[in-house]
Amino acid sequence: MKWQVYIIKCSDDTYYTGITNNLKARIEAHNSGKGAKYTKNRRPVHLVYKEEVPTKSESLKREIKIKKLSRKNKQLLINSVNLSST
Repeated sequence: MKWQVYIIKCSDDTYYTGITNNLKARIEAHNSGKGAKYTKNRRPVHLVYKEEVPTKSESLKREIKIKKLSRKNKQLLINSVNLSST
């Protein structure tokens, strides 16, 4: 089972970082108001970054590192990947 760390941009221009083993279903959950308390009132959300990680444990560690980044550094990370080609 492959895990992914992802960043979504909320309607209020904030970022939310999470992990999942089913990215499509997770984004749908966020947009239906069932994904996370933080995103419930910040819909719609849009995927802006994803990163595949081999294990749940590693994805949790990576999520923590990303969450500690400043907004500027998160934007640099997001800009380093082009999701339209994936």
